[in-house]
Amino acid sequence: MLAWLSEFSATLSILNVFRYITVRTGAATATALFFVFFFGPAIIASLRIKQGKGQPIRTDGPQSHLAKKGTPTMGGLMILSGFLVSTLLWGNLANPYVWVVLAVTLGFGAIGFYDDYLKVTKQSHKGFGGRSRLALEFIIAGAACVVIAYVIPKMTGYGAVRLAGALAVPFFKDLLINLGVFFIAFGALVIVAAGNAVNLTDGLDGLAIVPVMIAAATFGFIAYLSGNAIYANYLQIHFVPGTGELAVLCGAMIGAGIGFLWFNAPPAQIFMGDTGSLALGGMLGTVAVATKHEIVLAIVGGLFVLEALSVIIQVASFKLTGKRVFRMAPIHHHFEQLGWSEPQVVVRFWIIAIVLALVGLSTLKLR
Repeated sequence: MLAWLSEFSATLSILNVFRYITVRTGAATATALFFVFFFGPAIIASLRIKQGKGQPIRTDGPQSHLAKKGTPTMGGLMILSGFLVSTLLWGNLANPYVWVVLAVTLGFGAIGFYDDYLKVTKQSHKGFGGRSRLALEFIIAGAACVVIAYVIPKMTGYGAVRLAGALAVPFFKDLLINLGVFFIAFGALVIVAAGNAVNLTDGLDGLAIVPVMIAAATFGFIAYLSGNAIYANYLQIHFVPGTGELAVLCGAMIGAGIGFLWFNAPPAQIFMGDTGSLALGGMLGTVAVATKHEIVLAIVGGLFVLEALSVIIQVASFKLTGKRVFRMAPIHHHFEQLGWSEPQVVVRFWIIAIVLALVGLSTLKLR
């Protein structure tokens, strides 16, 4: 919203700062952080009163988790509110990518909210039906991919049209795999998989939010470079006009995440819930699709991939052989069962997320 002030820079030169994405990204981070930090206690108090018993705790999980009984969930509302306010304030609302990412983030957040609502009101782990939930997620993600691949490119110029329906391969500057209309299905799969992978990772205090912030910082940097013709040409990555603005959204998500971590640090005062995890993962997936770095997302978000794969392997193994590969899935619970304390699992997984982000960033230069 405030980006339009730069149009009056001829009258008042200081207003020119609102033109710079870097300035607005920093401001978006600070705004979201202070919004969540300031309104967080009131939101937590309200959710605690309305939810009563809080999020149901699985009795077949690690016994240490039973002490968390009564902790409210839906903390994603804190993150999304800070993210939304900051984005509307500092983002360039004339940029179509901003609205696409906002739509997916809030759409996935609404699905997660309904899932959390059912779990809390019924005091059951069975929330929104799996098939119905996935169907809605694919509809939202598919619509977003149509807009990204075919609608926005016609609005922003030839550079993006050339990339429509194509999959960019990291480490190769000119290698594009033309998927045609199948890119819609592929892009939707990336977004839905990212949302659900983050959702599976959200099982310990602070475990999901920090890797999400690390991935958001990484993709904010990638978006800024991809949306700048000079930097994109220097690094020999694909220039996608307009995607630089997504750095502001990533900054807003980082700020909201930092504010949420203040309350989610162990012992957590509130859980993120599906409201937050689905939305955050969906946002990361959409930014990756928009910037043509879908494969890089699998590297940067490798921790989320590992968590999702552990569940898939566990379920497949048990159905086919009747035996479990891990003591418990997702894999963070496996390490708890091995004797790792919750802080050990969380901090070590954070370290893995940092290393994977650095590997992902290396793809920008290794061409």
